[in-house]
Amino acid sequence: MGSPGDPFASALPGSPELLRSVFRRHAAGVAVITSAHGDRPVGFTATSLNSVSADPPLLSFTTGTGSSTWPALRDCDHLGVHILGEHQRELAGLFARSGADRFGPGTGWSRGPYGVPLLDGVLAWLVCRVVARVPAGEHRVIIAEAVVGDPAGQGRPLLYHQGRFNALRD
Repeated sequence: MGSPGDPFASALPGSPELLRSVFRRHAAGVAVITSAHGDRPVGFTATSLNSVSADPPLLSFTTGTGSSTWPALRDCDHLGVHILGEHQRELAGLFARSGADRFGPGTGWSRGPYGVPLLDGVLAWLVCRVVARVPAGEHRVIIAEAVVGDPAGQGRPLLYHQGRFNALRD
């Protein structure tokens, strides 16, 4: 894109590969989003969680419309947001794996407010009311308002960086 010595010489045109490459360098916190689809709990690992507004208390995350959890998220009124600790790498991997039994015997959870599945041992959790589902390519940006939660879990946050779950280093 430029002449030798040009700081933009290695720049690439916008593409899915460029976006993935750039975001591999972006460390993100790891969350698990849960909901219920009928009586069945569903959930997935998300690294796209963002605070949107403090007043009202809004957050957002994205999900693919082809994912196994999309039907539940499309139809639910409430969902759970769980901030994972570094001791929960296996849990993050389980909820990231397609076809896994995410709520099997090895997963500690219970039904919380509004019937939302809440995971045990997380750093923090929220139950949120869905306020918008915004189309964004093959995904939807879910915007939800926190209605109840608990920030009192113990430990340090789990991070996702360079395609792996990592611990925070000082």
